[in-house]
Amino acid sequence: MCGITGFWNPSRTNERELRFTLDQMLDVLDHRGPDDRGSRLFVDQGLALGHTRLSIIGLSHGHQPIETDDGDYAVTVNGELYGYKRVRTQLACESLLCNGKSDSAITLPLYLKHGLQFVDQLRGEFAIVLYDHREKRLILIRDRFGVKPLYYSVNSGGIVWGSEVKSILQHPDVTPKLCPKAAIHQMMQVMVPGTTAFEGVNALMPGHMLIVQQRDGRLETTTQRWWDLEFPQSHDPNPDPAEYVQGVQDRLIDAVAMRLEADVPVGCYLSGGIDSCSILGLATTLQQSPIKAFTIAFDNAAYDESHIAKLMAERTGAEQELLLLTEKELYGPAFERATWHAERTFYNTLAVAKWHMSRRVRACNYKAVITGEGSDELFGGYPFFKQDWLGRDDEESIFAGALLAEKDLQHPDWQDLCGFTPSWIQPWMMTLQRVKPLLTDQMRDLLNDYDPVGEVARAIDPAQVRGRHRLDISQYSWCKTMLEGQILTWGGDRMDMANSMEARPAFLDHHVAEYAVTIPPEVRIRDGVEKWVLREAMVNVLPKELYERKKFAFMAPPAHTDPVKRNAIQEMMDHWLTADRMSTVGILDSTKFGSFIDQAWQETDGTISRRNDIVMNHALQIHMLHGQYVEGLPLPAVD
Repeated sequence: MCGITGFWNPSRTNERELRFTLDQMLDVLDHRGPDDRGSRLFVDQGLALGHTRLSIIGLSHGHQPIETDDGDYAVTVNGELYGYKRVRTQLACESLLCNGKSDSAITLPLYLKHGLQFVDQLRGEFAIVLYDHREKRLILIRDRFGVKPLYYSVNSGGIVWGSEVKSILQHPDVTPKLCPKAAIHQMMQVMVPGTTAFEGVNALMPGHMLIVQQRDGRLETTTQRWWDLEFPQSHDPNPDPAEYVQGVQDRLIDAVAMRLEADVPVGCYLSGGIDSCSILGLATTLQQSPIKAFTIAFDNAAYDESHIAKLMAERTGAEQELLLLTEKELYGPAFERATWHAERTFYNTLAVAKWHMSRRVRACNYKAVITGEGSDELFGGYPFFKQDWLGRDDEESIFAGALLAEKDLQHPDWQDLCGFTPSWIQPWMMTLQRVKPLLTDQMRDLLNDYDPVGEVARAIDPAQVRGRHRLDISQYSWCKTMLEGQILTWGGDRMDMANSMEARPAFLDHHVAEYAVTIPPEVRIRDGVEKWVLREAMVNVLPKELYERKKFAFMAPPAHTDPVKRNAIQEMMDHWLTADRMSTVGILDSTKFGSFIDQAWQETDGTISRRNDIVMNHALQIHMLHGQYVEGLPLPAVD
């Protein structure tokens, strides 16, 4: 797990300039790889590859960039490639040798053997940048689900890329500037796939590669999809549930076993959900020794599930590290630092909690953990999936206002695409309605010609949803938007790697995912029970209390739930949301926003209060991002 960055501009061939620029870009990625740093310059081409390393596998022989002996091919890899020993041995039998014994070393010989199709041979979480000097071709590749980030910016002179946007913004050809359209998307929480908060900077889509070809001194770029989560047009009409239960169990055991492979200790994130508890149970059995388990606890019983996590830790004999977080940890300097790492806004301080947790993991001398992300996406765990198929459950829940809308909404572009408007986007449509009156006149004029909700729908491939089951459509559309843009970024990689710690989501192993899409809806959700097939696969692993438990919202307590938290966020707003600063940023009208805050603190409806809290978080962070990246304000120290 590492940081990669670089650039290619054929008109700039001064070696000193290339190295100076690359060093600046690597400096801001030091947190992703403090163990080693490497670079490879193709000076005559104006091309530079950079790498910062977090050593997990091949501790003493994993230096990157990796090159062939003739120097014509070079590659940088961020992530983990599982099963690499078997692949390396097969390559050796064909006289295709790897330079080095790390997992990343298999990439070049696989490319030499298979060409661009070598990505089909890779299993794991990865972002790869490979340069083929003979073909004058650069290839940027992102893993199937987007577990590992990769961003790029194309301009008239060339291309710049990086594991994080902040490294791209260090390049002299890229000017840090917030994108007004992206600001609206952040205020409503849902980004358009492939976009970022910054003008001119794009995210490489999961399961895609960007091919940069030099022709006649110019660089031409093309994007190619190489994998997708593809649900079938129809499912088995008479499924045998036991068959699917066994199929899930077999593949998940294999996925966890793969992710225990490391040259450093591997721990587990442990919440009170069946996902992380399943991972811990399997890892404990596979390793045949106690696992270190890391759990977040909150000071609000309605949002805290650490007592369930404790049951699982006791059942497995895990050594549990419990981290209790209050307003002192969730707001203030840590909130600002988490925003800087996220490079976009987040609706809940769970991101800050994840930042604290990864810091605790490193303090315990762990560099890697296995996590439960992806289970809800594959097995129908979220309440909005069930709602899209089985209808609305009117039971009062803390999901309302954050994950579920309190009334049904429709949007023409989503109706055209899916035949319905997915329940997952409806609360964010209501958030947008709440935000619109707070925008400056200029931003409201922008919305006259720009429909952010429709723009998200237009980014979804119609061929992948038309003719599918409603549950499949709901899961697919969520995976192509919120899984990558939220859960795997500010809820995953960005907060983990902020403290040089690698997360390994076993459920997002593509062998598990490709099997999960074949499971009939009535086996995924059975008799109204979400993730039924997973529960049955893990029935002998989970405590009875957890096996029978409904889906719980893993969120940090919003500010309105506690006067102390309210004061903490108000103090931050007093600092960041001054009239002068809001005028400079130009997104929100300071007078209207001030009235909104006054009314928000008087609100007694829990659903509306949760939505107000979301708006406050987004407003704060848009102005923080402007201060941190556009103005260059320093980050505060965190105790």
